[in-house]
Amino acid sequence: MEKLKPRTLSGFMELLPGPQLQMERIMEIIRESYALYGFTPLDTPLIEASEVLLAKGGGETEKQIYRFTKGDTDLSLRFDLTVPLAKYVALHYAELAFPFRRYQIGKVYRGERAQRGRFREFYQADIDVIGDGQLDVTNDAEIPAIIYTVFSRLGLTHFQIRINNRKILNGFYAMIGLTEKSGDIMRAVDKLEKIGADGVRAILTDDLGLTDAQAGEILDFTAISGTNNEVLAALEGYCGRNELFDEGLGELKTVTKHLGGFGVPQENFAVDLTIARGLDYYTGTVYETALLDHPEIGSVCSGGRYDNLAEYYTDRKLPGVGISIGLTRLFYVLGEQGMLNSEAPTAPADALILPMTGDLGAAVALATALRARGLRTQLYTEDKKFKAKMSYADKLGVPFVLFLGEDEINAGVVSCKNMRTGEQEKLSPDDAAERIAAFVAEQRKAPPIIE
Repeated sequence: MEKLKPRTLSGFMELLPGPQLQMERIMEIIRESYALYGFTPLDTPLIEASEVLLAKGGGETEKQIYRFTKGDTDLSLRFDLTVPLAKYVALHYAELAFPFRRYQIGKVYRGERAQRGRFREFYQADIDVIGDGQLDVTNDAEIPAIIYTVFSRLGLTHFQIRINNRKILNGFYAMIGLTEKSGDIMRAVDKLEKIGADGVRAILTDDLGLTDAQAGEILDFTAISGTNNEVLAALEGYCGRNELFDEGLGELKTVTKHLGGFGVPQENFAVDLTIARGLDYYTGTVYETALLDHPEIGSVCSGGRYDNLAEYYTDRKLPGVGISIGLTRLFYVLGEQGMLNSEAPTAPADALILPMTGDLGAAVALATALRARGLRTQLYTEDKKFKAKMSYADKLGVPFVLFLGEDEINAGVVSCKNMRTGEQEKLSPDDAAERIAAFVAEQRKAPPIIE
């Protein structure tokens, strides 16, 4: 029988054991960080009824969705974690406590052209706070603190959380008589970092039909820069001309006022009037996070405030604020940039036990005792030569190998070899466990990412 050549579809990530453990460690830190702020874990189905997922769809979303039929049922794979959240909140409204704070790390699917750093199947790591009728703006201020905690615990320091408010932008465009084109203008301005001011000016004048004066006024406004206080002071000059603008500026001031109290250093956040987020979905605070040493990566965490999460499923007003980390893409670019910490543990076990006798009773008991101490332990019982066993230990990268021969069993000790240093000594099982546990605890302090 002719054998099929194994292959992985383009746009789907498949990792070897070492990198997979690095990815799992990153997910673990994200989960711990989200939980630290009182978010509850949530999982929603990969497959939903197409009419549910596409209630808000159309356009590019409908083109990219993976859609199929099973019998008479029209089904689709989820393309983000937000629409399933909206369905979930509408469905379980009476059983939830509000504000509802959830986090979710899960795979989503988009049938776009696979390219470098772009995937068709990828993990997103989301948090959202959903209010019932209203949601206090202090929640908007807490979101950057969560972003800061996540990235700091991952091992990053040189990043910046950029913040703006869509009400400020919508109010400004209303002041200059461009409300009807505000969405298109914001999508153009969102490209400033990629194509520069001249490129955006060309879109504004040639594609959107704005005058040179209007384009200039927009670019002057988005170019307001300086310290956060200087930007806010400059925005004060526009107050009193539009109610929505004034409301947005008040919210932005509240967010920036609380950031320090939430533990976010000044150097890690900035008010940036170019941040608009291209989606009309956002209605208030918006965020983008950039690695300052790697601007080519683009935003690694983005999101914002929206007025009504579940408007397509319920008449209840459910405002929210949230962010999303494109985890698969982030992991890919970090690896490409050499930023994944090679010193962080990637072994599947903390200790490998090599029995040196035919009777496995003592080795089984030792493995059970170590596992009871919370140490990941593998018992190797294959009939191989000693060199092959040690080669196996090397390939796995286990930090300790424990030998149990007749002499060790009779003396009530184990021979414990540190695979990093090559040092080997005889210890009691308890002392060996302590030695391994101390090493593991120290190793877990190593961040998975290095700058």
